[in-house]
Amino acid sequence: MVIRTEGLSFNFGDQQVVKSLALQVPEGSIYGFLGPNGAGKTTTIKLLLNLLQTQEGSIRIFDKDLRTNRISILSQIGSLIEQPAIYQHLSGRENLLNRALLLQVPIKRVDEMLALVQLTNAADKKAGQYSLGMKQRLGIALALLADPKLLILDEPTNGLDPNGIIEIRELLIKLVNQHNKTVFISSHLLGEIERMATHVGIINFGELLFQGSISELQALSKPLVCVETNNTVDAANLLTRNNFTVTDVTENYLYVPYTTKQQTSEINALLNNNGHAIYSIGKQQKDLEKLFLDITQKA
Repeated sequence: MVIRTEGLSFNFGDQQVVKSLALQVPEGSIYGFLGPNGAGKTTTIKLLLNLLQTQEGSIRIFDKDLRTNRISILSQIGSLIEQPAIYQHLSGRENLLNRALLLQVPIKRVDEMLALVQLTNAADKKAGQYSLGMKQRLGIALALLADPKLLILDEPTNGLDPNGIIEIRELLIKLVNQHNKTVFISSHLLGEIERMATHVGIINFGELLFQGSISELQALSKPLVCVETNNTVDAANLLTRNNFTVTDVTENYLYVPYTTKQQTSEINALLNNNGHAIYSIGKQQKDLEKLFLDITQKA
């Protein structure tokens, strides 16, 4: 595990914002740290980066204790907390050169990072004239300058248009697959995390409600037969009288827990034979957003 926390808790005065977190972030993963606004995501990230002092519990990164190995651990982490810290009056290249001198990193890394985040053509343009997506990519380039093993990003797609979100997603997947990085990314954009993450942790009110791989999360969702029909209430009553369990009815759809293809065929035949028009019928898996709502609302 690149990151492992045990019993990690943090209070602001009387308010407990992180409650006994036990994070496990595997090497080479994109770990999506999910939760509504105010769930404790940013506080957790600040604890991982030692921007806040640990009050209770332990943090191990690269299998070393953060308290006693702070400098060696942080030298191998790149981070971007909400908005990138860039000089608006300097060009993208000058921002990177400035950071390279500060970190005593070889100057050739500047052009490598510009190419990696696809900013070579805009390298000499003032950063203040960059789009939001370009600024975020420059922020990630700054975070990657010292070639860290771990990248920690707090809401990196906040405020981006769809093109900007796609750019960041493709960059992060590339970093993991081609450059052997581990990425820890917090977000409330659940559909976006679903498209790129390998592992997920779901937090609400400071508590970790779920942790595991994307496939383990999806396995929690029991598939449903979704039926689109002309009269959902009558159709649902008919199915119930014939020993089918109807879990939800809306104006256009009704839902029955999926068991087999044969069961779907029987539902279709029963409704057809009793004069119901079936516009569509099929197996449906809950997406990550519905799972997230289920998990947080139950808690």
